[in-house]
Amino acid sequence: MNPVSLEKKNAERRENEPPMSPAEFEAAIRAVGPERYHDLHPFHHMLHGGKLNRGQVQAWALNRFCYQSAVPRKDAALISRAYDRELRREWTHRILDHDGLPPDEPGGIERWLILTDGLGLDREYVISRRGALPATIFAVEAYVTFVREQPLTIAVASSLTELFAPKIHKERIAGMLENYDFIDDKVMAYFKRRLTQAPRDADFALQYILKNAKTRDEQEACVEAVRFKCNVLWVQLDALHHAYIDGHIPPGAFRPEADR
Repeated sequence: MNPVSLEKKNAERRENEPPMSPAEFEAAIRAVGPERYHDLHPFHHMLHGGKLNRGQVQAWALNRFCYQSAVPRKDAALISRAYDRELRREWTHRILDHDGLPPDEPGGIERWLILTDGLGLDREYVISRRGALPATIFAVEAYVTFVREQPLTIAVASSLTELFAPKIHKERIAGMLENYDFIDDKVMAYFKRRLTQAPRDADFALQYILKNAKTRDEQEACVEAVRFKCNVLWVQLDALHHAYIDGHIPPGAFRPEADR
């Protein structure tokens, strides 16, 4: 008798299972946050609790810029594959939210650069990504590749960490304003804007996958996509903790005390 792999058995099991109801499907997605979202990470608690020095906050902001600047690229990749005009129309505003629409809307990337400016980082250095941790770059590009290559419904699902984002933004605004004398309202503008943008974006993406993920297999792949995205966010904090808390800064990465 030929052995049957566990993966094959699980696939056969899912094929025989009926799709989750919309309520069950949504509950499965929302359950990912309390288990895996990066508000659980020790570095997150240190950042918001005022436990980091200025150089460590600089390192976080510089590395996080790599993620922020990749968001419109992954959204453009998704749009390029969409034949659904409603989806393209809705998703386009995500690019504008980050890249801006002159003259009145500077965009999220510009607001993030105001944050790094306020922390004393050279803007050209931040944009260049020269000082970013290797793990940051790998994680960010893995996310862009995932959205470009996965089936469209699953790619959309990967954005649903936005369901959990308003809570972390509120914590970040309150905690950083309270605990760091080098943070003020101006540099926290990015997070304040996301308090309204993220729920709007998450609601559309959630309704899209509830409608378009038809099979149990596809539904479970969507849930797994949310887990993948949580991993992308989590590993960035792992890398920051390893480098700037434990002291293992890799060659070429940002060093707070170094002249650049």
